[in-house]
Amino acid sequence: QVLLVESGGGSVQAGDSLRLSCAASGRTESSYSMGWFRQHPGKEREFLAAIGQYGYSRKYADSVRGRFTISRDNGKNTVYLQMNSLKPEDTAVYYCAASTRGLGPAGYDYWGQGTQVTVST
Repeated sequence: QVLLVESGGGSVQAGDSLRLSCAASGRTESSYSMGWFRQHPGKEREFLAAIGQYGYSRKYADSVRGRFTISRDNGKNTVYLQMNSLKPEDTAVYYCAASTRGLGPAGYDYWGQGTQVTVST
């Protein structure tokens, strides 16, 4: 069992940056690939980025490539999502997730509770 807790969300203005954190506890985090997702009201959850067990492999959705960066610190059992040049359309609830099945937008076993990001003009 893995418990994931996101933090770092908040309200910012367009063009600002935020860094989200996802702290993992329970089974060792380094055994999992980790991903970030978001969900806009009334829409399905959207894959944003994923990182492999040791941080060497990364994958991004086209919608955030070049603006968002995923990273991890296995010593701290924490995964990060650095978000730059934020836009109002980035407003959503952001989730982290853990997977034993590698990188990709599907197949995640554990999910955090989410953190709200609101970007105003």
